[in-house]
Amino acid sequence: MHTLQFSTASCLRWPYPTGSTTRSGGNDDSTIPRRHAAIRGRCHEASAMSAVLTEPDRPGVNAERKNRSGWRKLTTTYRIEMAMFAALLVLSTVLTLLEPRFLSSGNLQNILSQVMVLGIIAIGQTLVILTGGIDLSVGGIAAISIMTGGLVMTQNGVVAGVAVMLATGLLAGTINGVLVAYVRLAPFIVTLGMMSITASLAYVISDGRSLFGLPAEFGWLGKGNIGGIKIYVVIFVVLYVVAHLMLTRSKPGRFLYAIGSNSEAARLSGIRVSAYQVLPYALTGLLCAVAMAIEASRLGTIDPNTGSGFELTTIAAVVIGGASLMGGKGSAIGTLIGIFLIGVLQNGLNIVGVSAFWQGTALGTVIIMAVVLDRVVRGKKA
Repeated sequence: MHTLQFSTASCLRWPYPTGSTTRSGGNDDSTIPRRHAAIRGRCHEASAMSAVLTEPDRPGVNAERKNRSGWRKLTTTYRIEMAMFAALLVLSTVLTLLEPRFLSSGNLQNILSQVMVLGIIAIGQTLVILTGGIDLSVGGIAAISIMTGGLVMTQNGVVAGVAVMLATGLLAGTINGVLVAYVRLAPFIVTLGMMSITASLAYVISDGRSLFGLPAEFGWLGKGNIGGIKIYVVIFVVLYVVAHLMLTRSKPGRFLYAIGSNSEAARLSGIRVSAYQVLPYALTGLLCAVAMAIEASRLGTIDPNTGSGFELTTIAAVVIGGASLMGGKGSAIGTLIGIFLIGVLQNGLNIVGVSAFWQGTALGTVIIMAVVLDRVVRGKKA
């Protein structure tokens, strides 16, 4: 039942017990002060009006109210993400008007292949930034994991090579996490050092040369199809779905937000802060290896320079997607939009013939605009 509300606050302040009109419990109205009798009269009127105005629920109206409430919650929760998605649509429209080839199937496939590698790594970067950290070593970890795995693969087969590849990425990421969480070193310093170490090792073990001659069966990962859809596209989508569900529907996801918002409060509430600080770095290292396995399979070769600049692009994607570098704010959906915005921008500028130097300027401008928009929105909420 849906009841129209009527204020009966004066009834709640009635000076005598319910059912009594005098302190002794009698019913002699003559003993009631006039102002109290008047209040009681209004209470009876309110009760009568409440009974008259009671009406049955209207399913259509209630459903409409729920829809409005759900839409309001969606627009509030993903305000930055929706703004960035609108910017992506506007940018795509402008580039299409400038160069009709932008929407060709071949070019769209190029965009997808470009954002796939960085998009997978950006998932891990999102988790790290949510906890208030940062990972500058993603490029170096990507290089060392693919190079070690590739060398093993050429000698011992695909399974052994992929296993070493994933283990190397996971190990490097875990070392980052342990140094940050348990040794209490600054994430910036730890990951900067790891970037230098891993990038150098990739050069040392490869002797600075690209690696060719990967087993033919390894190519299925980057070139195979499932129902007409590229396998790497399926992996990309599945990883983002899992990341979104983890951050929105699981305890570990909620713990990461809590740690990024206030690590000491999270610790006092019983969360194992150190363990959950290691997790994002370990997963980031693993995702670096996964992304590079797909890239090496697609290209059929491994370059020790692979990974250069990955840190800037992945951090930019996360920030553009609405994450705060202070931690506690961000989403997988926002990162997905951010990485596509960067991919579309770079691809579109290439198509229209803009110099690579100006492309860096454009990317930097987009990052600053995203941060300013985030500050404005957060200022309005406050």
